[in-house]
Amino acid sequence: QVQLVESGGGLVQAGDSLRLSCAASGLTFSRYAMGWFRQAPGKEREFVGVRWSGGTIYYAEYADSVKGRFTISRDNAKNTVYLQMNSLKPEDTAVYYCAATRRAGSHQRGEYDYWGQGTQVTVSS
Repeated sequence: QVQLVESGGGLVQAGDSLRLSCAASGLTFSRYAMGWFRQAPGKEREFVGVRWSGGTIYYAEYADSVKGRFTISRDNAKNTVYLQMNSLKPEDTAVYYCAATRRAGSHQRGEYDYWGQGTQVTVSS
């Protein structure tokens, strides 16, 4: 049984940093691209970023809204992916989800096979 468990959310002020973690189990972690999505109240779930490997090289892509502020890293030995969020803004407030896909570099939520339960991030102004 595949499980993705996010942690690290919370309430922060604008300009602060926060690091989310997502621990995976029940899958061959290194074979999956790991993505982060977020969903704000009343809005659709949107792509934040994804990180995947091509052999020994790792790639990452990000939504324009977070590029330069957010960074995804992963520790395959710990089956964990991280989302480092810097210079947070009130518009980053959302529930953040990690997800796993076999499709390298996918931005499409429909292409993700497994999802975590989400963790709330609230950024006050």
